[in-house]
Amino acid sequence: ITHKQRPPTAHGVTFMTLEDETGLANIVVSPGCWKRYSEVLVDNPGLIVKARVEHKDSVINLVAERFEPLSVGTVPVSRDYR
Repeated sequence: ITHKQRPPTAHGVTFMTLEDETGLANIVVSPGCWKRYSEVLVDNPGLIVKARVEHKDSVINLVAERFEPLSVGTVPVSRDYR
């Protein structure tokens, strides 16, 4: 997870950016999905995301439906989002 943003104008929607060796992915997390998976989202530096692909104009987003922790070995100290 490289970024998490919850702008006040987004009505509780959280925007996350995930990165792997293939590039970046924009993840849109509804307030209900965030509440359901908040422990997984806060406590894990790596995630597996089940999402629906949303394509509008030239922008592609993944709308999150479920999250699972992904073991990444060591936890980077600089990515503590608590």
